[in-house]
Amino acid sequence: MKLSSSYISLNRLRFHARHGVLPQERATGGEFIVSVRAKYLFDKALESDNVDDTINYAEIFEIINKEMLTPSCLLEHLAGRIGRSIFNRMPMIESLDITVEKTNPPMGADSDGAAVELHLINDKTF
Repeated sequence: MKLSSSYISLNRLRFHARHGVLPQERATGGEFIVSVRAKYLFDKALESDNVDDTINYAEIFEIINKEMLTPSCLLEHLAGRIGRSIFNRMPMIESLDITVEKTNPPMGADSDGAAVELHLINDKTF
């Protein structure tokens, strides 16, 4: 058996945070949902059953949690900070897919939210 690709995903993490352009968004905060998919070849872990041979998703959560505490005006900026922090701490990750969603954006529409989605390639792995 040969592993061709593998991913670790954290799906729909929920946060109350103070991101947004409007002063009210910064003052009261709002609900956000973050999902991350990290491409990393964890073939060793398939055999070893040892957490040291893979990426600990709890560490990825801690990175995201820390970034969510620092306000950004734009979801794009926030998603970029999350990606940069993950790559800095885990340079073995080949790529990241990151979605950051604001569940109740102040735009006067009845919606399920507004989101940005990034696909980032770690130039340190190539």
